[in-house]
Amino acid sequence: MRKVKIITDSTADMSKELLASLGVVALPLKVNFSDKTYLDGVDINTEDLYRLVEEKNELPKTSAISPGEFIEEFQKWIDLDYDIVYLGIGHALSGTLQSAHIAAGEFNEGRIHLVDSKNLSSGIALLVLKASDFVKAGLDAKAIKEKLDDLVPRVRSQFAIQVLDYLHKGGRASGTAALVGKFLRIRPIIKVNDGKLEVFKKPMGTMTKATDIMLDEFMEHVENDNVDLDYVMVTHSINPKQAERMMDYVKSQVNVKNLMEGNAGCVISSHCGKGTIGILYILNNA
Repeated sequence: MRKVKIITDSTADMSKELLASLGVVALPLKVNFSDKTYLDGVDINTEDLYRLVEEKNELPKTSAISPGEFIEEFQKWIDLDYDIVYLGIGHALSGTLQSAHIAAGEFNEGRIHLVDSKNLSSGIALLVLKASDFVKAGLDAKAIKEKLDDLVPRVRSQFAIQVLDYLHKGGRASGTAALVGKFLRIRPIIKVNDGKLEVFKKPMGTMTKATDIMLDEFMEHVENDNVDLDYVMVTHSINPKQAERMMDYVKSQVNVKNLMEGNAGCVISSHCGKGTIGILYILNNA
């Protein structure tokens, strides 16, 4: 049986240290300002992103990994006699998976296995962590893909948005909706459902109120013994105080094997804005 290499992309929002510890490769998507293109997590970080947005008064566009970039990375590991499992940002959210499909067609059948996470950010990271466990357990690439495909619909991802400017500037909300949201202090909670972003609730007031709604739902699943407690993630775009509060609460209520803090990278942050925070986990039963 060949060794297995897990490959993801930068939208999984995994730190370089975590990736290195797992032996996982993350290919960067691109962050494009009018005068320059950056590689997410390589030559730009989230703090840089927000500084550039303020300086340029411009929200960047993001772009997918190209088929050629995938071919180059896949070839490297194929030459080392690895089979590959790739899982990154969901197909409905980016053209990256389509690029991976094109690239995989250049190699012999059975060497590259592609998983549609139907997710983003730490929703992908949870699957990567599970995939790494499957590699350690000695499963082959085909079996790992099958297990991940089974997990995909059980991942729960939700984020509370602190400011609507990025949704507005990026054309993701009408001008009227953005202004009304500011006036009423709406902190919309966005859920990922079957690969698409949907508004779950629109609480008004503080971010604490919005995060409490997400924690309450998490605890409902816990009380029904329906949360895989191997990995739970609290992920944010420069909102450390709320992250600490949420993690302290989870620690006080639940014995999670690995409760992890995630930091949103540039691609995700360019769509959600500063202060966004969420809790992400896998259900035992969808």
